[in-house]
Amino acid sequence: MNEIQRLKRYFPFLNNYFPSSCAQARTFASENKHIVMRKNIFIFVLTAMSLSAQAQMQYANPVITRSAPDPTIIRDGRIFYLYSTENIHNVPIYASRNLTEWSYVGTCFTDQTRPKMVPDGSIWAPDINKIGDNYVLYYSKSKWGGEWECGIGVATAKSPRGPFKDVGKLFISSEIDVQNSIDPFFIEEEDGRKYLFWGSFRGIYGIELSEDGLSLKPGAEKQRIAGTETEATYIHKRDGYYYLIGSAGSCCEGLNSTYRLVMARSKNLFGPYVNKEGKAALDNNFSLLLQRSTRVVGPGHCSEIVQDDAGQDWILYHGFDVDDPEAGRKVYLDPVSWVNGWPMIRRSMPSATGDAPLFGASADVEELPAEAEGFVVLPRSVRDSFTIHSTSDTSLFRWRLVGLHGEVVKSGSGQKKAKVNMADVPEGMYIVTINSKKGETSQKILRRP
Repeated sequence: MNEIQRLKRYFPFLNNYFPSSCAQARTFASENKHIVMRKNIFIFVLTAMSLSAQAQMQYANPVITRSAPDPTIIRDGRIFYLYSTENIHNVPIYASRNLTEWSYVGTCFTDQTRPKMVPDGSIWAPDINKIGDNYVLYYSKSKWGGEWECGIGVATAKSPRGPFKDVGKLFISSEIDVQNSIDPFFIEEEDGRKYLFWGSFRGIYGIELSEDGLSLKPGAEKQRIAGTETEATYIHKRDGYYYLIGSAGSCCEGLNSTYRLVMARSKNLFGPYVNKEGKAALDNNFSLLLQRSTRVVGPGHCSEIVQDDAGQDWILYHGFDVDDPEAGRKVYLDPVSWVNGWPMIRRSMPSATGDAPLFGASADVEELPAEAEGFVVLPRSVRDSFTIHSTSDTSLFRWRLVGLHGEVVKSGSGQKKAKVNMADVPEGMYIVTINSKKGETSQKILRRP
């Protein structure tokens, strides 16, 4: 298929300007000399449009360029909502359809509805969840140095955009006897039991909540799960393991910050958690997940891990932009891979650019418009390999595996069928293009972790 045919497939109006037969071409040329003279300009412009559309499938960090520390995220239908420490007063709310383009849409509270606990404190490190019909926001309220006066509260709303109504405190540090009780994280088990984890460099603790998540369960006792190395606890459950991700180091010293993401895992929610070497998190042993790069200092306090529509995991976190440290802690996005049972961020450093998350039509594993039938690609969602089957022809065919930005990853040929190894191909969406004597057909395929 030549470039004109390829463009005509996606821009049908071009059939009026680029005839398909020689006789039609001669007639067209004599009657439309001005158009023929501009043919190359047409091709150039449309090719540029095509390349521009492909370029939009990349994203650049940071994805939020203002200070929005300690992000927490939830998906509601097709929209993601992100909340952060109140560098915007009363807890900012951002919204996005694709995880890369965020719009500020308001605040959780007003000066009148703002939580009253710790009256002179600030709201830090919110944690958003949906429990039943309510959107439930756990939050810390603290001031620097007030490690025994700070505490954790909870608010609810019927919409992720709020308004949120404060329910009140769950506990103050001195009441629960855990110094620096901040950075809440909520998790619900498959049996419906609900738990809250929290803590900051004075030990990480967990405790069971009531059925509605708005108070401590009567008689529940706190339990320590990690030592004094971390804060900003997040627990992700996958394939029978609980992954404890926390932040170690200093969060808030600009380009002198040493914040980084570290991890441990356990077969049980309350531990014991161990690092990759099997050493206990209770003894401050963790494995590295993410550290500073030449562009980003102090990456940490991650959001929940969320998936795009193609099944790829993503994580958000804050960090200082080396070129703009006075802007505060901006928000960054990176894909998460799973290697030998552990989460991995490429090079263990924040990325500058990358392939964007896939949502909606761009993530559908379905057949693209094709000029030739007779080929089937199975399976369409793969880990190790897939096979191209010819259903109606035994002649030779050629195939190419193409990335969503046009790069050829692999190519080959076959007769009747061809097996394509994917074990050495990065995770993501690809297009399989097959050429035979009948023409060309294309199908999407997903390389899963």
